Amino acid sequence: MFRLRATCPFFCKVFPFQPFSCERLIIQINKCTDEEKIFDLIERNKATLSAQQAGHAFNILWRLQRQKTNSLQNVEYIRHHPMFPTLCNLTTNKIESMSDDTLVNVLYIAQRFAVAVHDPLIESLVTEAWKRVERFDMNALSTFSACLADQQLHCSPLMGKIADVVNRKLESIQDLRSLSVLMVSISSLISQHFQEKLVKKTELLFDTLDSSQVSTARQIVQFLRNVKCAHYPLLQRCDKVFLSNVTLLDLDGISNILAVYQFLHFYSFEFTSVAKKRLAEMIPLVSHPESFVKLFVALGPVAGLREKKQLKSTLLLMSEQLTSKQALAVVTVMEEMESRNSQLIKKIASILYENLENYSPMELSKITQALIFLQFQNKEVFTKLRELLLSSFKVSVRKSETVSLLYALSLLPSTSLDQATMTRVEALIPQCDLRDLVDCTSSVLRWIQYDHMYLGRVIGKQLNLLQKLNHYSRQSLRQSNNLPLLLEDLQFVKGDWFQESILEETIAVLQRLIDEINYTNVAKIACFISKTNYLSTSLLDRIAAVVVQQIEKIHPFSILAIILPFSTMNYDPPQRDKFLGLCVQCLHSHLVLPSSLSTNVQFRLMELNRAVCLECPELQIPWFHDDFCQQQIIKGTGHMSGAQQQIYKVLSEVLGGPNFVKALVLSSYYHRVDFECILDKRKQPLSYGGHNTTLGKPAKMYGDSNIQIVGPSLPAGAERIVIKYLDSKSFCTNIPHLQGKSAMRKRHLEILGYRLIQIPHFEWNSMALSVRGARMDYLRQHIFGDRKS
Repeated sequence: MFRLRATCPFFCKVFPFQPFSCERLIIQINKCTDEEKIFDLIERNKATLSAQQAGHAFNILWRLQRQKTNSLQNVEYIRHHPMFPTLCNLTTNKIESMSDDTLVNVLYIAQRFAVAVHDPLIESLVTEAWKRVERFDMNALSTFSACLADQQLHCSPLMGKIADVVNRKLESIQDLRSLSVLMVSISSLISQHFQEKLVKKTELLFDTLDSSQVSTARQIVQFLRNVKCAHYPLLQRCDKVFLSNVTLLDLDGISNILAVYQFLHFYSFEFTSVAKKRLAEMIPLVSHPESFVKLFVALGPVAGLREKKQLKSTLLLMSEQLTSKQALAVVTVMEEMESRNSQLIKKIASILYENLENYSPMELSKITQALIFLQFQNKEVFTKLRELLLSSFKVSVRKSETVSLLYALSLLPSTSLDQATMTRVEALIPQCDLRDLVDCTSSVLRWIQYDHMYLGRVIGKQLNLLQKLNHYSRQSLRQSNNLPLLLEDLQFVKGDWFQESILEETIAVLQRLIDEINYTNVAKIACFISKTNYLSTSLLDRIAAVVVQQIEKIHPFSILAIILPFSTMNYDPPQRDKFLGLCVQCLHSHLVLPSSLSTNVQFRLMELNRAVCLECPELQIPWFHDDFCQQQIIKGTGHMSGAQQQIYKVLSEVLGGPNFVKALVLSSYYHRVDFECILDKRKQPLSYGGHNTTLGKPAKMYGDSNIQIVGPSLPAGAERIVIKYLDSKSFCTNIPHLQGKSAMRKRHLEILGYRLIQIPHFEWNSMALSVRGARMDYLRQHIFGDRKS
């Protein structure tokens, strides 16, 4: 043995094909311009390959990979190369001697090359990295966490260990890039307090971020999306990074940013405008189905009419090439776009139908909801969907999946609630949170209504199930003691049943938790009140008090949501002037409007212009929305509801014929009212001649050509009367308190010289007016002030 060792130096000098030294081999690998040369070097030096050399070989393979145009095809080539398993095996044997950086780097690259998670290389790398977690620097730790996230180990004990390390070392972290990656990886495991610490740390480090570091900004907004935190200051700072680097963003980057913005209800007019332009420019350039579907998903919901037409026509041409997953993505976005392109809907539906067996239960649920919303009709498709949904429902063990399947089943035509389904729902109820209970109840109600309408019966067991759902919903509410969690559930609840059955209990719980309302949740509370239209003075007073006390912590983007319930429900809090003054002051520095305004924004500006002109004439603000209002008149006409048609008939009788009443009228300054009539100085109706309305058909809009504050000219002593029917939406849910919009219309019309008669729905539909002639007397009294004919 000793003699052999002594001769080794001699043999190394004599034979020309000796292995390179470590440095020489690394230099040779670094010079390689294709994978074959790297694998050739590995084969020639596999007996002496070191950990450093193996790590460098992975690095250069990955560098070459990123230079390829068809990356997926090249990954397959490398993974199936005869020498790649050899490199993996050699690397596995060298793991313990690897540096920390080499260890996590090899793990990252191996996963990019789609090495299976159960491969010995991946398992050994993860095991060794687990041992070193405490000593990793933040860069290595962030790379390792990203690798675990790729393996869907977001909630694993190992990820929990990483979260603990980040929590303990947070004060010393100075690299925002590494921290942002870690934040995304551990976002499923952190507490509310830890989340707040991470947000504050990110704000502190953001000034160190180079404006070109788009990837770090993307990680930050992804973290905010994961934890459902619309932290506007951070979102705005990231938005500025995106805007300054928009030319560097590819299709995937723009798509992801738009998706996060939409989820967090963050509206960046400037970025959306620039993104739409960039995406629209890609339409003729993208020819591969996979890329075009991504473009369709990103651009479709925000595209203009021209771009939507281009997207749909191009997609129709390549529809035969779509995979099952791509068809699912398309139909989901078509639902969001409210598409009515029947040809494209049928084409996508046929692809979905051919692949129904391959979809997961949740995907089947999405398909059902989308096709129903798109008004697709095909008995064969829905029969197959019902069969698959029902079989999945019977064996599903995941609560969210089961609730979703139940909802989808209830949407299908010709579906009845059978005993097996009712038993399954009963077993599910105790596991449900409030949001799930509301969804289940909506589904059961839909079945009950179907049975009653088409089968002429309602089974007692169905009603018992409904009562049980009611009971558990109320119990869930009574047990609520965490306002953030309750608001999370309430964000998604909807439907008549919620309004009619448990809204009162919900308001009572919010009043019980009123002390927990602060600057972090005040906008969500206000949104809920606006959505339910429930006037709770105690909650609104608390909202106003929080704004007054903590306005410096409230972002301007939240102000609209906060003041909306006060406006819509016509309510003034005790500190009205201070509250509204602070809100206006907060908004002043953030009045940024895009160059091309949406119709909705233009309409709000028109309302503001009108209110200032009429209610604050001393400011001498000109009326500059006449052209806009005329355009809105041209775009559409009005229709009379059933109640309006009843009023029209009675009015015609009271006034002496249809020529004495004009329906669907626009007043000066474009307030829309249902009817108008004119009385002369002797209180006799004046005829409009032939300008009447055919009952039940769209009416031509009428408005004065000369807009004047004093109102249209009339004969001496005559009076112009306008009549408005107030449906249930004109009042608060819980009390007959007139909403702000109706109250403002009344003020404006009276300023303009009109006499307004408002007819509340609860009066017009009351028992008192159900007897013959009562409605004529009612209108005669309001118009003439007496009961004479």
